[in-house]
Amino acid sequence: MRLILFNKPYGVLTQFTDRKSRPTLSDYIPLSGVYPAGRLDRDSEGLLLLTNDGKLQQQFSNPRYKLPKTYWVQVEGEPDDTAVEQLQCGVILDGKKTRPAEIRRIAEPSLWPRNPPIRFRRSIPTSWLEITLTEGRNRQVRRMTASAGFPTLRLVRRAVGPFTIDGLASGEWCEAASQV
Repeated sequence: MRLILFNKPYGVLTQFTDRKSRPTLSDYIPLSGVYPAGRLDRDSEGLLLLTNDGKLQQQFSNPRYKLPKTYWVQVEGEPDDTAVEQLQCGVILDGKKTRPAEIRRIAEPSLWPRNPPIRFRRSIPTSWLEITLTEGRNRQVRRMTASAGFPTLRLVRRAVGPFTIDGLASGEWCEAASQV
């Protein structure tokens, strides 16, 4: 059984091939027989797990296992206590309320530069949130922050369960032992 931790750069697809010649996992991971356990949007960065074990892949990606996923999210504006509480309690997406989430304001984390950089507007401040979810709806973090009035500018997945990007530069990967 193999478990790969990959710090996915911005703009990379979470697949090994692409007909449009966009950057994919094969540009970074020279392994065969491993597959992503879940997805991370092209415009998101951070931890992506890959494995060759179907059962483990299900544990990481199926919401019924409620494996926590933690994100560092740069948003436009500065969410107050009311906005943070709204996000913690859940917001309505596609007619259904999201599960409660752990949300806290954090100082800007020490990250690699993003290429291309996020848009910068002098008149609108930005801030950072740490968001931990136990479900994985399509573009959920982005849709949640937007619904509270704070669009996401940068999204970095920091952790999936006990696994983190600590020690991995953008574009780096390592093999880990499974401990879920």
